[in-house]
Amino acid sequence: VAQCAYHRKARAMTAGTSRAWREIDTAALAHNVSVLRGALPPGCELMAVVKADAYGHSASAIVPQLLSLGVRAFAVATLEEGAQLRALGADGTVLILGYTPPERAGELARLGLTQTVADLAHAKALNAQGVPLRVHLKIDTGMHRLGIAWDAPEAASAVFRMENLTVDGIYSHLCCADSLAPDDVSFTREQIHRFYALTAALAAQGISLPKLHLQSSYGLLNYPELRCDYARIGIALYGAAEGAAARSLGLRPVLSLKTRIAAVRTVAKGESVGYSRAFTARRETRIAILPIGYADGYPRALSNTGLVRLRGCLAPVVGRVCMDQLTVDVTDIPKAAVGDVAELIGDASPLRAGEVAARCGTIPNELLSRLGTRLPVVIK
Repeated sequence: VAQCAYHRKARAMTAGTSRAWREIDTAALAHNVSVLRGALPPGCELMAVVKADAYGHSASAIVPQLLSLGVRAFAVATLEEGAQLRALGADGTVLILGYTPPERAGELARLGLTQTVADLAHAKALNAQGVPLRVHLKIDTGMHRLGIAWDAPEAASAVFRMENLTVDGIYSHLCCADSLAPDDVSFTREQIHRFYALTAALAAQGISLPKLHLQSSYGLLNYPELRCDYARIGIALYGAAEGAAARSLGLRPVLSLKTRIAAVRTVAKGESVGYSRAFTARRETRIAILPIGYADGYPRALSNTGLVRLRGCLAPVVGRVCMDQLTVDVTDIPKAAVGDVAELIGDASPLRAGEVAARCGTIPNELLSRLGTRLPVVIK
């Protein structure tokens, strides 16, 4: 509750009162929800994945917006995240995708959360707690993380017979649906076949199938023909999915990461800047100091490789990204001054999340989800 109160206060802040902030574009979010719903197969419902603080966008900012757009199904990673959603007013399905210790079954029941069954042993342990729970069966179709094996229908059917568990869903995860390389497409097709082989085997036993879901963001984007009851949409919801299919939908980035120039220094040719003297000026150089760093989630790997937009121009990050500060070369932006807004992640190239992530050898999911909670949220 205290955390939610903090975020309500943070949302009321303006950019002018913050050293650095996450800016959330609610119009972009509404646009993405609309176009993604338009791409769903008939009868399929959007399940918004808001784990990891809504991929770094702030669940406290994103979830109320999604609720206002009519989204009623959500997915999170942990019981604590599920409890936060209930506190934010999400009263529909909230699926916990990760493992929850069986001893916490009472909390799951009290909050009305839906728990993923990690395997048959997990199901038995949950059932043994003696409290009624709603669960979804995770099926391992080849990713080999959580899940009941696709070729063990007897294990899956056993869960349907457990007196304290109500199976509301069956799902799997397509582990390389983002790739269109022939081998990856072949593997994904095999995963799809295995999933429906398992559900067909259950139906053959007389089991009435619950809601099925197989597609996450790239499953929907690259395999839109699949017929499921839910599509679990995470990175695409935030407009940070990559690839031609995402571009064709016109998804718009929801988050911008911004700060303001705290100071400007002139460094003589041959002088170094920052830790480890990682940058040496090859000319007299104007350096702008930005009060944001890797503790805020801006990767240290962007030292000497990152880019920042100032006054409509791009300025290179020079020297090491520090815990709380970084430096950029503004020599070619002579009007750059203290107080100017600097954009580090934005809605245009080369600052889109996917491009920034690629520059430091990762993916937009990691880049965004690591944005620090000490960054307040400003809603556009």
